[in-house]
Amino acid sequence: MSYSILVVDSELPYLDLLEANLRAEGYEVFTAQSGEEALKILHEHPVHLVLLDILLPDEDGFTLCRRIRSFSDAGLIILTTQNREEDRVRGLNAGADDYVVKPFSIIELLARIRAVLRRTGSRQPSMPSVIEYNDLKIDLGRAEVSKRGVPISLSATEYRLLLQFVLHRGKVLSGTWLLQNVWGADYDDQERELLWVTIARLRQKLEDDPRHPRYILTRPGEGYWMPV
Repeated sequence: MSYSILVVDSELPYLDLLEANLRAEGYEVFTAQSGEEALKILHEHPVHLVLLDILLPDEDGFTLCRRIRSFSDAGLIILTTQNREEDRVRGLNAGADDYVVKPFSIIELLARIRAVLRRTGSRQPSMPSVIEYNDLKIDLGRAEVSKRGVPISLSATEYRLLLQFVLHRGKVLSGTWLLQNVWGADYDDQERELLWVTIARLRQKLEDDPRHPRYILTRPGEGYWMPV
């Protein structure tokens, strides 16, 4: 059986080293240098195991570990330079299956990967099927959204916009970033009104009181965000 592994590390030398050694062992390898990129890959490709560095440029690795665990049961090994007992405990409590300290022996790491895959790899690689956030339930397979069990009818654009907030909970997303990632790379600040109108429509459909939103919040001068 061929296993797929996602390596998440901001340090390119480690990323290249791991990718080369894993491919030599016959694994299919995906790589990411940020939490945002890792989540995108996990939502697009089935993965059996994640190698996750804690120090990432855009997100704390422990938080990312918990976010991955909210929708995936793939094996997960934390890679880090932090060797304190409290960090190891924190990583395992966040959902990691193992914890490897840098610098590490590639032979030992490969052995640990095989051990985790023996425990978890018999499962089909998990693609997220349902994300639950407060009263919301997003069925990714059917592209359906409900609130307290009641279906919410969203346009394709509203649904894509909601996914960006759900997948990046706790992170402030700028208007430019949202326009380019929801509508396309050709969209910029000149289309900001398009974003405003769509967020207003989304709030009308999601919020109990759109004037006092709790799902999609505004950070003046910075952008929009969804609380963790």
